[in-house]
Amino acid sequence: MRILLVEDDELLQRALAAALAEAGMELDVLGAAEPALDALSHGMHDLAIVDIGLPGMDGLELLRRLRRGGNKVPVLMLTARDGLDDRVQGLNEGADDYLIKPFLLPELLARVQALIRRSQSAASSRVEVGSLAMDIASHEAELAGQPLTLTGREWDLLLALVLATPKVLAKRKLADSLSRWDKEITDNAIEIYVSRVRNKLAGSGVTIRTVRGIGYRLDLEPA
Repeated sequence: MRILLVEDDELLQRALAAALAEAGMELDVLGAAEPALDALSHGMHDLAIVDIGLPGMDGLELLRRLRRGGNKVPVLMLTARDGLDDRVQGLNEGADDYLIKPFLLPELLARVQALIRRSQSAASSRVEVGSLAMDIASHEAELAGQPLTLTGREWDLLLALVLATPKVLAKRKLADSLSRWDKEITDNAIEIYVSRVRNKLAGSGVTIRTVRGIGYRLDLEPA
């Protein structure tokens, strides 16, 4: 499990890093909301632990922007504020849980593990790369939180690339993923489907890269 901690208190950073490492989790640490917003856009974290009282943009605004952009990463809010209004606001903005400082590390670990289990159960058929999400069970795709319309061939092509991420998918394997529609799919046909899907992803930060002589890879474009 990979967790992003957004906390400007260095003592708390060190304590949480030690506790989470002992629990078998990886931790990335940032001290401000702005770089955290970019880090979370890549879809590499299973959970975010966010302090409300951050310098500059506070934790609530970070949460608000995440949810507005369609990012559904579980978020555990930390705060020294014990007012009911603050907790209600955080939950209304899309926080998944709330912990008031000071807290005991075993309680935080229990909440982290519960949130990750809940998220994995809810998203067992859902795969994500950046702003792109595909639900294998419902056969639906979203791009930045909006429905993405795909033909049958386009769906299988894009899903194959998502499941291969971050590796390069050989053109032959990509052809195999489309073979139930065609007895023999040509390289030219694959290039046409890739071009169509690439156009549908344009501007989303997710793109299909051509790796010359090998195949294709799904990449995240720099912000």
